[in-house]
Amino acid sequence: MTKKSKSKPMTQILERLCKFDYIDVVIFPEEVILEEPVEKWPLCDCLISFHSKGFPLDKAVEYAKLRNPLLINDLNMQYFIQDRREVYRILQEEGIDLPRYAVLNRDPDNPEECNLVEGEDQVEVNGEVFHKPFVEKPVCAEDHNVYIYYPTSAGGGSQRLFRKIGSRSSVYSPESSVRKTGSYIYEEFMPTDGTDVKVYTVGPDYAHAEARKSPALDGKVERDSEGKEIRYPVMLTAMEKLVARKVCLAFKQTVCGFDLLRANGHSFVCDVNGFSFVKNSMKYYDDCAKVLGNMVMRELAPQLHIPWSIPMEAEDIPIVPTTSGTMMELRCVIAIIRHGDRTPKQKMKMEVRHPLFFELFEKYGGYKTGKLKLKKPKQLQEVLDIARLLLVELGQHTDCEIEEKKSKLEQLKTVLEMYGHFSGINRKVQLTYLRNGKPKASSEEEDSKKDGPSLLLVLKWGGELTPAGRVQAEELGRAFRCMYPGGQGDYAGFPGCGLLRLHSTYRHDLKIYASDEGRVQMTAAAFAKGLLALEGELTPILVQMVKSANMNGLLDSDSDSLTDCQQKVKARLHEIMQKDQDFTEQDYQKLAPTGSPSLVNSMKVIENPVKTCDKVYALIQSLTSQIRKRLEDPKSADLQLYHSETLELMLQRWSKLERDFRMKNGRYDISKIPDIYDCIKYDLQHNASLDLEDTRELFRLSRALADIVIPQEYGINRAEKLDIAQAYCVPLMKKIQLDLQRTHEDEAVNKLHPLYSRGVMSPGRHVRTRLYFTSESHVHSLLSIFRYGGLLNEEKDQQWKQAMDYLSAVTELNYMTQIVIMLYEDNNKDPSSEERFHVELHFSPGVKGCEDEETIPLGFGFRPASSENEDKKPNQGSLEDLSQDEPDQALQVSDPINIQRRSPMIRNRKTGSMEVPDCQSSVELYKASLVEAKNKNTGFEGCSMVPSIYPLETLHNSLSLKQVDEFLNSVCESNSEVQAKTMKGAKASVLNDNTDRNNSVASLQFHTDLNASILWLLLQLNRYNDFFSSFRHTKQTDLP
Repeated sequence: MTKKSKSKPMTQILERLCKFDYIDVVIFPEEVILEEPVEKWPLCDCLISFHSKGFPLDKAVEYAKLRNPLLINDLNMQYFIQDRREVYRILQEEGIDLPRYAVLNRDPDNPEECNLVEGEDQVEVNGEVFHKPFVEKPVCAEDHNVYIYYPTSAGGGSQRLFRKIGSRSSVYSPESSVRKTGSYIYEEFMPTDGTDVKVYTVGPDYAHAEARKSPALDGKVERDSEGKEIRYPVMLTAMEKLVARKVCLAFKQTVCGFDLLRANGHSFVCDVNGFSFVKNSMKYYDDCAKVLGNMVMRELAPQLHIPWSIPMEAEDIPIVPTTSGTMMELRCVIAIIRHGDRTPKQKMKMEVRHPLFFELFEKYGGYKTGKLKLKKPKQLQEVLDIARLLLVELGQHTDCEIEEKKSKLEQLKTVLEMYGHFSGINRKVQLTYLRNGKPKASSEEEDSKKDGPSLLLVLKWGGELTPAGRVQAEELGRAFRCMYPGGQGDYAGFPGCGLLRLHSTYRHDLKIYASDEGRVQMTAAAFAKGLLALEGELTPILVQMVKSANMNGLLDSDSDSLTDCQQKVKARLHEIMQKDQDFTEQDYQKLAPTGSPSLVNSMKVIENPVKTCDKVYALIQSLTSQIRKRLEDPKSADLQLYHSETLELMLQRWSKLERDFRMKNGRYDISKIPDIYDCIKYDLQHNASLDLEDTRELFRLSRALADIVIPQEYGINRAEKLDIAQAYCVPLMKKIQLDLQRTHEDEAVNKLHPLYSRGVMSPGRHVRTRLYFTSESHVHSLLSIFRYGGLLNEEKDQQWKQAMDYLSAVTELNYMTQIVIMLYEDNNKDPSSEERFHVELHFSPGVKGCEDEETIPLGFGFRPASSENEDKKPNQGSLEDLSQDEPDQALQVSDPINIQRRSPMIRNRKTGSMEVPDCQSSVELYKASLVEAKNKNTGFEGCSMVPSIYPLETLHNSLSLKQVDEFLNSVCESNSEVQAKTMKGAKASVLNDNTDRNNSVASLQFHTDLNASILWLLLQLNRYNDFFSSFRHTKQTDLP
């Protein structure tokens, strides 16, 4: 058809073919193809014909039978390419890897009669079960309406892909049910980190590959200045080249395009498009014309042996700086980040003995480990059904043998009925098998307690990421870009241009990990959205970019299963905080043996812990009383609080704390202090419009108590802190060690092809980024390891001493706390030198507190020892700079979060002939971005403010990689029991990273790649031997 035959790629290739003296190109007019019989079509010796919309393939087949020309692409096979079922059948017969799939054939007259069973989070097709996320493809290859369905745990809904319209290739839909008419292929969703690879063959021995942003990620098509979709050529592995050869031969299509999905260390073919050209590559046009021209000459005129030469157009490659810091090249960024602002976490425990609970425990395999976690909507519905049934029985028969407390069952029912639906990520039930029942808490329980096994049911709810938390994560992601120097062309003049440049050119090896908590996963997705300038809903980003399954302890921790050390620490802490007297010097030594200023200051505020708890309890009583009065006021009947909370729910929250904080024996439950602080901090920030009395005083006292209880729960003295930290963090430390080691081996998932990369000066280099999103426990533990694990000697290293003093003065590791490790390479140093790789350690305490922090410790800025900072005062850090900012303000929900803002160009300084961006300037942009994020319109959902985030402070910026590696080794090996316990988790986490496989998998892959490489080499040698012999009488050869 004219549109295809006159397209730019076809025109470029045909122009080059015309340079053969013995080849004439004839384009069949469209009216001849459509209106004339094949007998009147022009004669030809070689036919390039391919199906497209409106093309009469039947007539082309008839013409080929009549004239018998050399066919570049077989015509009969093009019928099969139009049916995805046939494509998958052929791929399977050829032994080519493809996603697990099943075909659903529907009778158009009876669409309801089919082998499809749909559940909430899965479908069963012909007996084959596909859990969400899964892909639904129409069997007709011309139908591009492919749907991806997401699990309820990620927010549900679906992404609807379609043929590109303007700048969109997909949209998100809240619809979660599959289509009820038509025939489809259902296949397993492959996690590709948001990247697709398109492969183009020209004969079995030539394959060109390009990577592009997956259309399922946010649906926005990235286009260049000419309106073309941005794609970058990447290198194929030996195994992928063999796959390309197989596809080309199996479908008998010399010129053939197909789609590759790189996931979990393997490559899967998910679509074969038939005749397809690369859209914008002069090098490819040259190669394609050479291969096709040689093929035609060898087949039709082998006796001529005519060599030919086509002048090569010079590639227009602008100077692009490498990814470097002030003097060195940035190679790796590792960040451990706490989740964003959340609703208060709430928990209820009850002992259950009813047979229905035991049946549920057995149904989901609880007896295998003695523990069971229920999060899926179906599972939570079953728990709710049991609670409702038992309450009905209790109501009808007061003397029935139901041991569960009615009040607990009512609370269980109320919480599970909240919101009217299960989202799967905001509530969960944990069941733990107790062989001899729950231990008796007091002597009064002796008589009422029954022997025999029971289940401890722990209901957890709340803790959801708030809209403010989402904005915090997105803004931090946007600001995080600015730590990556560089950026040219379309990216120049914008904050974070270097990172976007790297990522769009596939020189950025990014992987994002998150624990299994919903708030952590959504924080990771929102951060990725800001980091990569994505658009749309978080659900597609979460499913494609965030890894959270099969972590085996990498980022998750069972807070209900404490180590022996932690139990002893909590008991000691409880004992000290129950003394009804002012803290003595001995108490200071017991509670703050490290002499931490933040602890000492909090103890001075508290003076007498029991008296302070009395005040806190009285303030909570006053607060609940005020809320009850508001509820009685008709004006407050429809009052809507932040994040859809009501006054009734707020009262329930505080009433539960009032009941639980003061126990029946008159003593205080110290473990509730973090929850009290959590709630008052939340209400002060988000519900300040209620103007409740004494909330500031409650905040001040509960914060002082929390500043002692929270950090000291992770150990009171150095040895305890290290012991508890190792229990949490050994798998993560091993993974960090692996990330740093792998960086300088240049193992990236997508590598740019150096011969085809236009405008990229350093296609072989890449920056590795690993982001780990987790909860407070892991952040506390990791910081403890760096502080007390023996990385450096404070007495011998002044910078480390200053860093330790700074950390000791930080009172709280708030939301969005960051620990960042950056690895640089000095290419001027000897590769074996210890000075070749340079590590920096940075830290931010996260968001600012609710009140003005007059006593906030001053850091020393970002990279204070760099040449740009030599003239700065030692105490002039970024915290001091921002402490004088205007009051915190927030982005409105209606504002588009992804607006790119103009900013001054990054200052450059000449280093030889190349411009190296100044790293310090990038950090200034990082600061400016955080400040700019909060200097917006006030108000968030009508009543909330979004606090700003403290920029990073450098803890140390002159560590060697060897030094850090030895430190991580010593920490991980110091406790052999911890190491043995966590080795499995570390190994599993390595498998989750495509490029970080364990030794056995790497070895298997090595042998597979080696065999593939040998086979590929033999094929090439055979091919070149034939080729040279065909031109043995010529003086010049021009290899394709």
